[in-house]
This record gives sequence, structure tokens and C-alpha cells, in this order.
Amino acid sequence: MADDSTTQCWLFEELARRPVVVRFDQERGSSDGGAVLLGAADRHLGLSEALAKCLRDDRVPERVVHEMLDLVRQRVYAIACGYPDGNDAARLASDPMHKLLVGRSPLDGEDLASQPTLSRFENGAGRAELFRMGEALAERVIERHRRRRRGRARVVTIDLDQTDDPAHGEQQLALFNGYYGQWCYLPLLGFISFDDEADQYLVAAILRPGNSPDKRGSLGVLSRLLPRLRKAFPKARFRVRLDAGFAAPEIFDFLDEQGDVEYAVAMGKNSILLRRAGKHMARARRLSKASGQTEHVYSETLYATKSWPRKRRVIIKAEVTRHPGRDPKDNPRFVVTNMAQSPRWVYEKFYCQRGEIENRIKELHHGLEIDRTSCSRFLANQLRVVLTAAAYVLMQELRLLAARTSLARAQVSTLRERLLKIGARLVAAVRRFVIHLPASYPFLVPWGRIATRLGAPAV
Repeated sequence: MADDSTTQCWLFEELARRPVVVRFDQERGSSDGGAVLLGAADRHLGLSEALAKCLRDDRVPERVVHEMLDLVRQRVYAIACGYPDGNDAARLASDPMHKLLVGRSPLDGEDLASQPTLSRFENGAGRAELFRMGEALAERVIERHRRRRRGRARVVTIDLDQTDDPAHGEQQLALFNGYYGQWCYLPLLGFISFDDEADQYLVAAILRPGNSPDKRGSLGVLSRLLPRLRKAFPKARFRVRLDAGFAAPEIFDFLDEQGDVEYAVAMGKNSILLRRAGKHMARARRLSKASGQTEHVYSETLYATKSWPRKRRVIIKAEVTRHPGRDPKDNPRFVVTNMAQSPRWVYEKFYCQRGEIENRIKELHHGLEIDRTSCSRFLANQLRVVLTAAAYVLMQELRLLAARTSLARAQVSTLRERLLKIGARLVAAVRRFVIHLPASYPFLVPWGRIATRLGAPAV
């Protein structure tokens, strides 16, 4: 039988006691009924509005149908709902929920922007505008947490890391990276966390050419974040965690110059450090042989490379790993720090916690497809990264507002599935629009709690 894409009705004769007919004929329906939370969270943060104000609009005003704010919101909400590509615009153009979120009448308002319009939007942003958008994203995130914590925090920690976005054909500055073994871009991502909170909040997302060293752009991010964080949290201590790719002289010099910043930066092995770790590795081998398990011994040394102006404290972790069926393996690690705590504390209680941002990066990839950087122009792909970052900030906001519910630690994909993807029917009443959701919806409690915390009273 030939495929009939126009079919909207199907008959399942043996599914239940009676034949079941499925009709796709609900013209006022949407599969994203719960996404009203996104719009509320966005307006609560002022995020899309702040981003849109950064964009120059050279269009003839009389011919403008879709304002910059509408285009930003359309793309950010679509990404959050699982539609990361501009080509998804045709599928969502008349969706009543997405029209409502953008600010249009969901039932008789103008359709959303088409794919060609969104393509022109993505390709229209210049370097200065994208820089301002990055600044606006950081400002909104920091201000949100300043308000949430009333400017009080004992410790504010900054984590930077990079990830890879595979290239798709001929793209500007998509270059081969030997470490990842592919043509790609290398986004630099920045996160902040407060005291002992589990989550790390995205505050910076910068697209970089595929052959960029880890440190590229990191000084710029740190130099812009620290003054804002000092102003927002005047009594806090500030800490920075970086992996070995950031262990460059200029990074250490910058951090030392701050005076109020503690840091722990991993450093690659070299012959001098390995020699100094020798006796500690010997002890770790003896302990591991005796216990039959992985063992490690902590120590420290003062060390300086030829490019350093002075010696710095280096934590030594002399580790021997054991796994069933494998020979024991030496695994010495080194961390440069200006912190005064014990070597074990610096490594285990502080530095190792940076591994948590790997989960945040996985969310960005698997939950929101930050690697959907498939435009031919580099700056257009940077805009996509910023919009994806904005979508992630909104999803993190929903997770934050779901505190003390079953969704308090949920991944982005789970949040989307349980909070946003709800079948809905929209009805226009005399003075309001009514969104009808299933009475049997299983996550009503966390959904309602989030709505209340966003300022929507129960009626």
C-alpha cells in the first residue's frame, strides 16, 4: 500500500473490547500544553527580552511581521520543547501553544515565522551583537541567583570546560581536532555554583574554531564574570576549577593577580613532577598490593615551570588503580592550587567535584542538541549556541523551582517529557484563554508547585 501522508484517521480493531479509532482532527490542540511554564519562567527571568535587545534590526518597520523578540522566543521555546532545528518551524507554525508562548492569539493569530525567516534571523547577527547577547545571558543568570540568595553566598565557584560539536559539511572555522579525531567546533562553557548546591548553572557559552586550545577565550570569560559576581555577592569567596587544558601561564598569572580567588587547576605529567611523585607512587603500590584494591597517597610540592615567575603549590595524587582481570596501573595526578587546605581535601572535596559539569554538558548535547551547529556561517552557529544556552537556562530554572518534588534532580529530557509534553486543548473564553490538560496527568503536583512559584495563583 502506498504511503498516504494525508491520512489523519486510523482504526485499531483488536486493541480493546471495541474497535478504536484514532483521529488527528483536534485543530485547537497541542502536544506541548505544559510549555506555558517556559513562557512564565522566561518572563520571570527577563531572558529572551534581554537577548532580543542586543540585536540590531535593519528591516523596514512597515514590513516587519515578526519582531526580534518573537523570533528569539520562538527559537528558544522550540529548542526547549525538543525542536532544535530551524526546519522545525513549518511543523510548529500554527501550533496554538507555541503561538501563545510568543505572545500571539493561539487560535486566530498570525502563524509563527517560517524557516526562511528564521534562517535570515540566524544569519543576520553580527559579532558585536553576539557578544552583547553573551553578556546579557550572564547578567540575567547572575541576577536571578543574586535575588534567590539575597546576595548571600559563602563560596561562588566558576567551572570552565569545552566540548565538541561535529561539523556538517563545509562550515566556516569547522576545523580538524586531533584529540576528538574529527572536524568540529569547540564550544567553551562556563558554569557557576553556590556553596554546597548540587546544580551548576550555565552562565557562558562561546563557540570556537575546531582547533582552538582549551584556554582560548577563558581569560575573557573569567575577566567578565568575576566583577559581576563580586558585585552580586560582595561577601563571598570565589573559586575556579579548571582541567589540564587550561594550565597556561597567563591563566595562573591572571588568577594570582585577583587576590580574592582560590583555584585548583589540573596539570599534565612531566618528568620533574613524576620524579617528585616517585616515593609516593612506591607507597601507593605497596598499599594496593596489600589490600588488592585501588589505593592513593596524597602529597604536595612547590614547583615552577620555566615560564612561571615563581613556584606554586602542586598537589600530588599518587594512585594505583586495580580492576578485576587487569594488571594494576599507576595513575599519578597533579593539581596546581593556591588553596591552603590539605592535599586530600583540595583534590577530593573540591577539584573532583568539577566532574559534575560533565552531566551538565551531556544535558546540553542529548537534551537540547547544542551540537546542532549546522549553519554554514560561523556567527550563525554562535547564535544557535546562545539560543540553546538560553533554553537550558530556562530548563534549569524549572528544575530549580521543582525543589522538594520528584523532579528536583531530573535531567532536561525528563523535565521536557514530564512537564512540557502534555496533550492540551485551547479554548477562547470571553476574557481569557483556557488550556485544558488531562485530569489524569501524573505529575500535577510538581507542575502546580512550579506554576505557583512562578506567580500563577490557583483559581
